[in-house]
Amino acid sequence: MADFGAILKSTGEFGSFQKITLLALCIPNIILPFHFASVFFIQSDPERHCDTDWILLADSNLTTGEQLNLTLPREEDGAFSRCRMFVPVDWDIGAIREYGLNETTGCRDGWVYYDTLYDATIVTDYDLVCEQANLLEVAQAVLMAGILFGCLLFGPFAESFGRKRAAQISVMLMVIFSLTSGLSPNFYLYLASQFMAGIGLGGFRLNAVILATEWIGPSKRSWGACVAQLFGAGGNAVLAGVIYFIRDWRLAQMITAAQFAVVAIYIWKYFFTLILAWFSLNLTYYCLSFNVGNLGLDIFLTQLMFGLTELPAHVLCIWLLEAVGRKVSLIATLLIGGFLCVLILAVPQGRFFINWAGSICNVYVQELFPTSFRQTASGLGSIASRAGGLLAPLLNILAVYHWSIPTIVFSSLTLTSGALSFLLPETRRRELPDSTREAEGNR
Repeated sequence: MADFGAILKSTGEFGSFQKITLLALCIPNIILPFHFASVFFIQSDPERHCDTDWILLADSNLTTGEQLNLTLPREEDGAFSRCRMFVPVDWDIGAIREYGLNETTGCRDGWVYYDTLYDATIVTDYDLVCEQANLLEVAQAVLMAGILFGCLLFGPFAESFGRKRAAQISVMLMVIFSLTSGLSPNFYLYLASQFMAGIGLGGFRLNAVILATEWIGPSKRSWGACVAQLFGAGGNAVLAGVIYFIRDWRLAQMITAAQFAVVAIYIWKYFFTLILAWFSLNLTYYCLSFNVGNLGLDIFLTQLMFGLTELPAHVLCIWLLEAVGRKVSLIATLLIGGFLCVLILAVPQGRFFINWAGSICNVYVQELFPTSFRQTASGLGSIASRAGGLLAPLLNILAVYHWSIPTIVFSSLTLTSGALSFLLPETRRRELPDSTREAEGNR
């Protein structure tokens, strides 16, 4: 039996398949350096002074100069202290001016930052200054520790479960924890998120290079590692431009997460598409359901209409799935439902198609995945759908800023899910796959 190297030589050492695989695995290397944005692009010692707005309770007409003169001690060079303030007192402004303040303390109410290079950094958001200044290096070390642990974890993992699975899980870790890093309300949750994102970064970088190299023949094998490094170097250059235009570290984290979400689409072809469809349709369904009283119609009539439209949706689904197939049914219901949701004030029947799409997802997930993963896929799909229901009331809150925001968000997600459904295969009238090989054959 011929070994793998001989097979590559006979089929082509660096053909279209290898080039596409190499490109798909190297593109994320452009994004990987973005994880360092929050710990590289910072001012470790920004211009600042203690927040002393307490004195404005005594006299709200004080100028900034008067406020600082009365509440901040001076350093030996005559500049205002950047880490100390006078202890607040419960005096009137006349007594403060006459007797002055002498006892000092650390900044009790945080700092006021000015003349900063960035709009927001982890230093200014988490006040990593004065006695807390060393925590900046801790944050950098935690990210690097995550990368190290990712290499240690996903090396053996890939040997047992495959390079592809290791790369897929690594990407999802980077998506999730880049997002939670940007949303972290405190420094310790940020550290935990950065550690987990670092695990994903280390795991993906290791396995992507190996996976690309193993598929390339001996004469072109150096391309696997060198092209990956080339894309990484390009990513470092792009990072400088990103931070130049985006001076807020939280926004940079969100952009990083969004880019890796795009990568996740082609690394988790079918699974991600169904999960997103399930999430978006449930988000849409409950946004509409919880907002039934604000559609400008009689609430009892509207709820009755919503209920009645669901009955034919599920009945027609049975016939349509067999008549035209799963793929066309899912695409049509998501796209039509999303379009009608854009016109929700005029055409509330968009919910009819959302219900229809939900039934299709339930069938589709059973037929796409093998027995060994079917229960897990169904469970994760259910979790995604419930997450959509959980976020629906929170999305409706955004209507206080503009009434159209919730509609735009859930309609866009539904339309995006419909477009991604073009990537799915047709599984109509095929047996449920028992193994991964059978599942791949069905596709």
